[in-house]
Amino acid sequence: MAYEHSINNDRCKGCGLCVTVCPKNVLEISNKVNAKGYFPAFQARPEDCIFCALCCTMCPDVAITICEIETEATGKT
Repeated sequence: MAYEHSINNDRCKGCGLCVTVCPKNVLEISNKVNAKGYFPAFQARPEDCIFCALCCTMCPDVAITICEIETEATGKT
């Protein structure tokens, strides 16, 4: 199974709760302002993400999602 981690920049208010709970230090607060004037979180090191979903659970704005994505079949039986 493969997973995809995404942060909705327009929903994120940059509270930093996700940054503090990430066990792999994947997330950081951006230095770019979103449409609402907040500095949203972003994946600074996405290759280190273990998809534990602690960030999703902690986010008060439901701005972070982890979804299962389909992978192509290998053709082996």
